[in-house]
Amino acid sequence: MEYEHNHSVTVCRDNPLRQFSYCVSRQSFASIQSRLEKRIEAIASDGEYILIGHSLGGVLLRAALANMDDSVKAPKQLFLLGSPVKKSRLAVYFRRYWMFRFLTQDCGELLASSERMLDIPASDCPATAVVGVKGINGKSSPFRDELNDGVVSLSEVSADWIEEQIQLPVIHSFLPSSKRVSSVILSRIV
Repeated sequence: MEYEHNHSVTVCRDNPLRQFSYCVSRQSFASIQSRLEKRIEAIASDGEYILIGHSLGGVLLRAALANMDDSVKAPKQLFLLGSPVKKSRLAVYFRRYWMFRFLTQDCGELLASSERMLDIPASDCPATAVVGVKGINGKSSPFRDELNDGVVSLSEVSADWIEEQIQLPVIHSFLPSSKRVSSVILSRIV
């Protein structure tokens, strides 16, 4: 099974790679989730599959899976790459700026909201979190001494329902293209 990544959600089944793209400045979280649900339903009807989501893509996958009809076959495995399960401190910080609000719209608001993030249920399928820990720490870092990938902290991507968490020395934006991340995923699906 090959693994690649486009924007933030990668869908793999056997060897075919299916990607899902979206634009947060033009689409609400709910409209993206609705499209993703239809895509997952179509893929699930073909047989066994896995899902891989990076950052907001992992949040979208969890929301879509939670809203799927029980008749839709669940993925064999869900991989979350630097995907927050709690509100993002950077989204909270940056939402005060009009440019962030303009560019991220509803999805940025969701990431900055404890209430909305907590409304997205835990995954029912086996979930593995692959998290970067190569972000900057210290007094000038918004993460202080907490491990982070430069965008989300370890605490923002951690939850009891995640079966396995793998920490790698990678920054957030490079998680999807990292050979180390690919190796981790491939070792768990082959």
